[in-house]
Amino acid sequence: MPVSDPGENDHNPFAEIDRLIHEPARLMIVAYLYVVESADFLFLMHQTGLTHGNLSSHMSKLEGAGYIEVVKEFIDKKPHTMLRLTDAGKGAFREYRERMMEVLR
Repeated sequence: MPVSDPGENDHNPFAEIDRLIHEPARLMIVAYLYVVESADFLFLMHQTGLTHGNLSSHMSKLEGAGYIEVVKEFIDKKPHTMLRLTDAGKGAFREYRERMMEVLR
């Protein structure tokens, strides 16, 4: 009979961290969007230092999870993309912060 690790049944806060948000680029995006109502794609690109392609890729993952809403429109015949955190995204970010505080304790 195998011997179990004494800490095996202990609460593991790392196991409960949202891996989608934990990725550094997505964490930056979500953190910026958490403090504003919405943000322009170019603003986020400049603030995060991500390339157009990287930001688009991470944006797609967050949108697929229902964490952000993406609104594309044309202003003076130029494409304009706005991003905002959904209620689910806000809740996920609050939960992420709580889990990280637990890990750091």
